Amino acid sequence: MTSQNVTSPVLATDQEGAGIRFPEGFVWGAATASFQIEGATTADGRGPSIWDTFCATPGKVNNGDTGDPACDHYNRFREDVALVRDLGLGAYRFSIGWPRIQPDGKGQILQAGLDFYDKLVDALLEAGIEPWPTLYHWDLPQALEDDGGWTNRDTSYRFAEYAGVMHKLLGDRVTNWSTLNEPWCSSFLGYASGVHAPGRREPASALAAVHHLLLGHGLAAATIREQAVGSARKPLVGIVHNQTTIRPNTESEADLDAARRMDALRNRIFTEPLLNGTYPEDLRADVAEISDFGFVQEGDLEIISAPLDMMGVNFYNPTWVAGSTDGLDPADFDVEGEYSPSVGSEHVITVRRGLPVTAMGWEIDSTGLYDTLARLATDYPGLSLYITENGAAFDDQVTGDAVHDENRRAYLESHLRAAHAAIEAGVPLKGYFAWSLLDNFEWALGYDKRFGIVHVDYETQRRTVKDSGRWYGRVVQEGGIGGAP
Repeated sequence: MTSQNVTSPVLATDQEGAGIRFPEGFVWGAATASFQIEGATTADGRGPSIWDTFCATPGKVNNGDTGDPACDHYNRFREDVALVRDLGLGAYRFSIGWPRIQPDGKGQILQAGLDFYDKLVDALLEAGIEPWPTLYHWDLPQALEDDGGWTNRDTSYRFAEYAGVMHKLLGDRVTNWSTLNEPWCSSFLGYASGVHAPGRREPASALAAVHHLLLGHGLAAATIREQAVGSARKPLVGIVHNQTTIRPNTESEADLDAARRMDALRNRIFTEPLLNGTYPEDLRADVAEISDFGFVQEGDLEIISAPLDMMGVNFYNPTWVAGSTDGLDPADFDVEGEYSPSVGSEHVITVRRGLPVTAMGWEIDSTGLYDTLARLATDYPGLSLYITENGAAFDDQVTGDAVHDENRRAYLESHLRAAHAAIEAGVPLKGYFAWSLLDNFEWALGYDKRFGIVHVDYETQRRTVKDSGRWYGRVVQEGGIGGAP
């Protein structure tokens, strides 16, 4: 992609109410993350993660919420596997808690942690559900952060060792492996804006973290593939990236440049090294006063750009940006504040377009998903794609034994229709995972926001399938959308 061509054309998606069918063999699933659902943060020797430390820091997480008890999945995983089975889903994407395996991120390996994920995978397979583990969904062992975290090159090598431990345990039963979830969040929200753990506000460190996360991915992928040589099960290894569509608010030079800059920081800083073996030159120019990319060593980009078997795409909303506030009403734009994740482009603002929003304040526009998928298929032809997260938070109300969340159902339908339109246009989209199976701990927002297609009462741990979950189960069973609900 050139720096001028920042978005793909938006094409018409399926007409509302029309029946659609997905291809035979399309993977249907739901997704979760270890720290968000497991709870039991001190059980059986589990070490503290950066999120445990972040939660314990006053003012960092809404209401002082922590990762306990979350959804108590550590003790209730069989109940949750039954939910996945009863919804008719063929796949379940979960993440493995590194501190539950290695409390210090290296050295000691906890048998109890191995046993938990061993039993989880067996339970999934017994229920006819394909396990899709993600090795890292943000819960870095605190001991590694004490040594520099993702700004320390050594963390990449420790991650590869941990990946080897998990593949040795599960590789006889697991085919689909994801290394990292959303490295943009880990790097820019964790090390630049500080709104996520570890809460650092060091722009240069965020760029170093990007590279070491990608290096960790490459080293882990190589470890898994090397261990699998000669085995009966060939692993399919990918990475999960929150690729999005960046749109200029107007066609002004300032807004076009803002879109180019944000596209580089949100998208191309990851896709270009992964798929083309280089960091974008325009990005490096944008951040030249912050970093000279001296953390890139000889051979790194070859490791990072080893062929991917798949890429997971997490999508929630497109983003409109402007290069200045000139001519904008203050009610129509967001300012990042003193500490921005937009390293080197802190002047860029996000513009609201007056569309309906989720409880997160994210504008709803499923054409952004179509754009995102079409752009990836155009820029990186032949790459198998999976939507590994897509969903919405709304303020749900429990009525008796039901949660009537029509807004979430409509969100899911509009995005499934966009996904289907992308497939019809030739995008190699192979599967869809709803986010999330369960209401859960929503990071710095604590338990205030609910994304689940299953409601969780955090006091009683009672699970209630929402209307959106029942609807999604029907879609899965039918292989598509039969018409208006």
